[in-house]
Amino acid sequence: MKLADRPLNPPRGGEAQRLRGETLAAWAAELNGDWQVVEATRLEKTFSFPDFAAALAFVNRVGELAESVDHHPEITLAWGRATVVIWTHSIGGLSEADFVFAARINQLQ
Repeated sequence: MKLADRPLNPPRGGEAQRLRGETLAAWAAELNGDWQVVEATRLEKTFSFPDFAAALAFVNRVGELAESVDHHPEITLAWGRATVVIWTHSIGGLSEADFVFAARINQLQ
């Protein structure tokens, strides 16, 4: 099953669900290097676009996806680019849902 097709169920608390070590590395490998794991607590990727309007349209699609799954990233919008940062706030780090969400964002480009 493709990563983007897996269930996306963000945990609601409990640090035990936070990915670490080899498990975290295995999930990161499934994104094929598309996203950077930062400080083992968040995923980050900058998407490039030909202009501001295209970047804004992408940000709006990410926002719609976020609302549909109740999992909200940090998004920075600038001319020709959008940076998305993902983590599960309730656990202070990365969960399986973050990787599924990142894979789904990749499909929006």
